[in-house]
Amino acid sequence: MILTAVLIPAPEGGFTALNPETGTTTQGESVEEALANLREATELYLEEFPITTSGQPLVTTFDVAAHA
Repeated sequence: MILTAVLIPAPEGGFTALNPETGTTTQGESVEEALANLREATELYLEEFPITTSGQPLVTTFDVAAHA
């Protein structure tokens, strides 16, 4: 099953990792650690609350006007 991982640099260092399909969130000191922690948290979540996917997620970015 292919799921989405969103990694956001944390102000104090490391990364916050989020899986939007399940809402699982975790953190790690490196990208690799954050992804490993997210994988574990998501697997545990799915044991209790299974989901079905309807295709691969599409992730993109967009711009917004910045105000000073």
